[in-house]
Amino acid sequence: MFDRITSNPAILGGKPIIRGSRISVELILEWIASGATRDDILRKHTHLTAADVEQALAYAASAVRNEVLVTAEVGD
Repeated sequence: MFDRITSNPAILGGKPIIRGSRISVELILEWIASGATRDDILRKHTHLTAADVEQALAYAASAVRNEVLVTAEVGD
C-alpha cells in the first residue's frame, strides 16, 4: 500500500522516509504544517514526486488513525 515509504534502522534512526531519499514523512508534515504547499515542496526538492508527498500524507494519516488519546485530570 505504501510502496514509496520505507524504514531502515540505519537511516534517520528508522523513521519512515521517502524511498531513495533521506526525507522523512515527519519532515514533509513539518513543511506542510509551516504553510508549504505540495507545489512548494516539489519545486524545492525536485527529486520528489507529487505521489511521494501524497503517500507521505496518507502514511501519516494511517499511522494516527487508530491512535487513542488518554487524558487525566489532576485534582486540587
